[in-house]
Amino acid sequence: MISLNTAVDGMQRAEAGFNRAAAKIARPGASDSPPSDTVDLLQSKNDFEANLKSAKVSDEMTKATLDLLA
Repeated sequence: MISLNTAVDGMQRAEAGFNRAAAKIARPGASDSPPSDTVDLLQSKNDFEANLKSAKVSDEMTKATLDLLA
């Protein structure tokens, strides 16, 4: 269960980073470095996907453990 919580926390952090980068890109003049903000946006997307995969693996492991105990 700890790994699932960690994955969810990671997804929340990635979402917050994505929203920050997207807001900077969307507002004219808000960004000092649009290419850097674009990289931040893509990194946040990748972070979210990695944490999502971690959550799925945690779920699969929990199901497998329950199957063994049943």
